[in-house]
Amino acid sequence: MKLLSPAISTLARLRSWRIEAWIDHPISAQREVLQDLVTAGQYTAFGRKYDFSKLFSTKNFKQAIPIHEYNDLKPYIERIMAGEENVLWNTPINWFAKSSGTTSDKSKFIPVSHESLVDGHYKAAKDILSLYYIHHPNSDLLTGKGLVIGGSHNINTLHEEAHFGDLSAVLMQNTPFWGNWIRTPDLKIALLDEWENKIEMLAQSTMHENVTSISGVPTWTLVLFQRLLELTGKSCIKELWPSLELYMHGGVSFHPYREQFKKLIGGDIQYLEMYNASEGFFAAQDMPGSEGMLLFLDHGIFYEFMPIEEYGKTAPRTIGLKDVEIGQHYAPVISTNGGLWRYLVGDTIQFTSIKPYRIIVSGRLKLFINAFGEELIIDNAERAISETSKLTHSIINDYTAGPVYFSDEGNGAHEWLIEFEKEPDDMHAFATILDQELKKLNSDYEAKRHKDIALRLPIVKKMPQGQFNKWLKNKNKLGGQHKVPRLSNDRVIIEEVLNLL
Repeated sequence: MKLLSPAISTLARLRSWRIEAWIDHPISAQREVLQDLVTAGQYTAFGRKYDFSKLFSTKNFKQAIPIHEYNDLKPYIERIMAGEENVLWNTPINWFAKSSGTTSDKSKFIPVSHESLVDGHYKAAKDILSLYYIHHPNSDLLTGKGLVIGGSHNINTLHEEAHFGDLSAVLMQNTPFWGNWIRTPDLKIALLDEWENKIEMLAQSTMHENVTSISGVPTWTLVLFQRLLELTGKSCIKELWPSLELYMHGGVSFHPYREQFKKLIGGDIQYLEMYNASEGFFAAQDMPGSEGMLLFLDHGIFYEFMPIEEYGKTAPRTIGLKDVEIGQHYAPVISTNGGLWRYLVGDTIQFTSIKPYRIIVSGRLKLFINAFGEELIIDNAERAISETSKLTHSIINDYTAGPVYFSDEGNGAHEWLIEFEKEPDDMHAFATILDQELKKLNSDYEAKRHKDIALRLPIVKKMPQGQFNKWLKNKNKLGGQHKVPRLSNDRVIIEEVLNLL
């Protein structure tokens, strides 16, 4: 297979001119996307309600259609799930990506059209390969197998023509023929929904494969690594899979896991972050080692950006690509070829560059701690935890944090429940350094910590191994893309985790 590497590399890079076209002309690329979306949607129930046939500009589009969250579109989605066509999109919807919220037991069902698969998710996947080969022309990536640690999927049938499952399961069920050639394990293993058994079968079925790339959530990938080393007696993953060269990740910050991966893999590989959600494939790293992800502008999604201070207003303001600024926090508002119209994704992003447009995910609109005016966002927490781990020579598996309110026993604080792979020597020193790092990153937090008036030193509690998985299992969320919410503005999750001790 390695004899084919030069040919594979050349073929992959042939797509580069298509990518360069929308990178070099981002505004016109987005304008064309919007025109295509409105044209396709004008004869739907939604399009008739908002008179799409008369929307000739971005300004008209924004004035005519309000911003929607999931519950606003839910009545339309329920009609599609019942079998009605031409509701939000003009082609049949046969699949729905079931997405469970991190702080709620309720599920969202995101319509997945044929167009959103082909022109969105799969087109983005091909572009990622092209970008990778541009920077690594001698790569042997496609001469081996890509290990996919995806979600679970019982075949859930709504009616004869429609089904639903986790996004990764929907993508695997509909993968083009070329995708199946380079993927492992078999679909029946990849889509198992009982994770303890799934990890064992993943390990058994892939330990003799030539794995060149891995994609999956960091926590489950580490569990798989550890089981593989137990089964094979190898000292590191590179000893088992010497051709492994790429790990693709997304959904959670990779900062807290980097040292564990380096240790278990036992050699240098490439790491590539992707921003892929049930609603669409938004971005991926295009430059090795750079933090920002290239925003995909020609993949069936039209973007607007809401400054986060606008969230909650009756008529929130959004801006287009040409007006975004580096370093500012925005909430993406998307219109898609799956029938989501001016839909608020719920994430917050920052631009790291505008030529080309690259972003990082900085958090969630509803994932923060602001009990005392400190406005602590997930980006602050992840960076502070990462640096604190480095300085205290500790390794963190998982964590969650929330407020401790004022009481007769003392003033406010943040409580951090942390599951360590390697504990720090001094927990008080860990809390002190974490506090210092948060102060460096967040001036509001620093102000509230002044002389312990509003906030005292963080309270750090060590959790036993497996405690967060126990909580996830108790919530029926063990496995797949489900993860422990890092920050909460109340004590619900903290109390639930502590009550399971």
